[in-house]
Amino acid sequence: MATKNKKKKAGKKQNAVQRFIRETTGELRKVSWPSRQEATHLTGIVIVTMVFMGAFLSIVSALSSRLLNLVFGI
Repeated sequence: MATKNKKKKAGKKQNAVQRFIRETTGELRKVSWPSRQEATHLTGIVIVTMVFMGAFLSIVSALSSRLLNLVFGI
């Protein structure tokens, strides 16, 4: 009885990679992928947002640096 359990466990371990690939492929087929136009539009939004956030954080950093220099007299 113990050898049957070991064989079942060993068989499952050997097919774990195959099962993972099969299940992953099945899940990826269910995904609603954006069209090329939607992907391009969303990418543009992300890039513009990143540029604005970078500029905003740079301004805040510069202003806070100057304020700290004024406060501490450095």
